[in-house]
Amino acid sequence: MINKLLKRIAPFTLICLLVTGFKADAQHRNFKVLIVVSKAKDHLKMIAAAKPFFEDLGAKNNFDVDFTDDTSKINDANLAKYQVFVMLQLAPFDMSYSQQAALQKFALQGKGWVGIHAAGLTGKEFLGKSTVYWQWFQDFMGGVIYSPHPAYQQATVIVEDHKHPATLHLPAKFEISDEWYEWDKSVRGNVRVLATVDESTYKQNKPMGDHPVIWTNETYRRMIYISIGHDPSDFANPTYVTLLQDAILWAASK
Repeated sequence: MINKLLKRIAPFTLICLLVTGFKADAQHRNFKVLIVVSKAKDHLKMIAAAKPFFEDLGAKNNFDVDFTDDTSKINDANLAKYQVFVMLQLAPFDMSYSQQAALQKFALQGKGWVGIHAAGLTGKEFLGKSTVYWQWFQDFMGGVIYSPHPAYQQATVIVEDHKHPATLHLPAKFEISDEWYEWDKSVRGNVRVLATVDESTYKQNKPMGDHPVIWTNETYRRMIYISIGHDPSDFANPTYVTLLQDAILWAASK
């Protein structure tokens, strides 16, 4: 009688243990991501598509997403709730001095930062005459200054570092369209370059020769910049989706 009872209870107990284990693992892996976006008209279509995309990405990868265009959310008290800050199309000059200071503190604390596309608009080109330049952010980006980009067009990205977790699962090469941001010089030597764009596959504004488009500044524990990301069609590109997913998971990792 007891043996029969144990046989009936055992499968149920095992299921309970498994479910409990899954829940515990989910709680262990769960983290919060703050995505702050720009209000610039050039990127509104991409930003509109980004909200459901990142919410779905979070649901599939067990992280919570708060998505906003309210830069007042960039403050010490609010940032303390998050492990990763995604700067999506938000340029450094779109933030007030206090917001810049809060983000700088967040990065210096070793938390994760993922910059996408217009987040890389370094330099004084867009600043008012009396605006104090955020030099720290230029150094954070590897010491380069943004230069006007060419027309939106397709090109080939070459992944040169498959050892980094953010690019580990990417192919050696992939095709994607973008504005292919340019800078005053190559960032190589100041950062760890993960991928470059092949300049022979599109028409540049000013050829850079060595043209990194994805990199991480290893002076900071969890920083990655991805210059690709102008168009909402990127979210239908499986390689780009994998890149964003792995970049965020790496940025949140311990």
